[in-house]
Parts: sequence; C-alpha cells; structure tokens
Amino acid sequence: MPDLSVFPITRRWPAQNPERLQLYSWPTPNGVKVSIALEELGLPYEPHAVNIGQNETWGPEFLSLNPNGKIPAIIDPDGPGGQPLALFESGAILVYLAEKTGKLIPADAAGRYETLQWVFFQMAALGPMFGQVGFFHKFAGRDYEDKRPLQRYVAESKRLLGVLDNRLEGRDWIMGGQYTIADISMLGWVRNLIGFYEAGELVEFASFKNVAAWLERGLARPAVQRGLRIPSKD
Repeated sequence: MPDLSVFPITRRWPAQNPERLQLYSWPTPNGVKVSIALEELGLPYEPHAVNIGQNETWGPEFLSLNPNGKIPAIIDPDGPGGQPLALFESGAILVYLAEKTGKLIPADAAGRYETLQWVFFQMAALGPMFGQVGFFHKFAGRDYEDKRPLQRYVAESKRLLGVLDNRLEGRDWIMGGQYTIADISMLGWVRNLIGFYEAGELVEFASFKNVAAWLERGLARPAVQRGLRIPSKD
C-alpha cells in the first residue's frame, strides 16, 4: 500500500484509497479538465473537494502541494519509476495523464505537438480571457463605471472564438477525428462562458457555428457529463 503521509495535504484531505490517484479540485472550468480526463481514461482515482469559495487553497496543507494556491492538483501514487508524483497546473496534469496512458493524444510526434499547442492556446489565451469576461460581466467588475476593460475582454474573447471556430471548420474535434486533451482543456471554459458567466449574447456566441456544434458533441459524452460534477460540492 503506498504511503502518502509524506504529503502534508493528506492531513487535511486523507486518502481513503491511497493506491488510487488523488485529485484535489473543485468543479470550475480548470478543475473539471482533470476530472473529465480521468473519467475518459477510466483511471481509478479519489476526488477531494477543495472549496475555493472558502479559501481552502490558501491553507498550508494545500499550499504544500501547489504553492500557487490554485486547483486542481494531483498525487499519483504510481508515478514515474513507481514513485509517487505530485503535480499542479491543469495543463501539465492533462499532458501527464495522456502520456501515462498513451490515450487522448496522438501517438506520432507531429500530432502530439500540434495537440499541445492547442492545450497551451487554452492555458495562455482562452481561459484567462473568458475569465476576465466573467469578472467584468457577472461579478464585481460589472459595477465598474469604466466599461473599457469589459469591452476589451469581450472583443478578445470573440477573436479567440473565431480562431477556434476556424480550426473546427470541417472537423469534429480540434485534432480532426481524434478527441484529445485539447478538446478537454476547452470544453469547460466555453460551456462556462455561455452558461455560468451568461455572456453568450455579449460575445455573439450563436455566430460561431462550429464551436457551438463542437461544444454540443463534447457535452454529450458520458465521461464529460460525469466529470463536470466532480468533485461534488455537497
């Protein structure tokens, strides 16, 4: 039985099944990337709800695993060389899980790098811009008298949706016929933009037909439906 006691985070969120991959997360667009991937891959894992609304990521236990204080993070008791591996940053975790299993990423080098560029596109552009739209449209930023920040982020989000829409022209998935971690990285963010953030009309989402069809395909996947609810907030 793996001994995970060397990881301080297990004092706050004890592992009931230490032989399983441990997921520390919350069902946000970043958090569900990993739960969706784990559901798609069928890997045994134990989810732990880290309530970001109660600032649980800023406690010493969570910070011992991710000094940046953000979900998600994992501990894989069966990491490289059979040794436990702790990881944070959702993009890095997606790449790790794909390479660990040989799934959700093309086997050829060129396809692998092409997939990674779209994962990084999400990490560097899509997520941060959509998040700013959410802040300035739905949360505290909506009360700012100066509307230029909102206008800037809306314009950039529309541009990014256009990039994604062009990529999906004639493709079911970002990599064509193969569903990959590139799709997983973006599904939760696009869903959030038009759902939780209520910004569909603001970014003229209906005009991005390819993105809308891709989102519908993605959300219809059983593993995606399960992953969007993990960890449970209850």
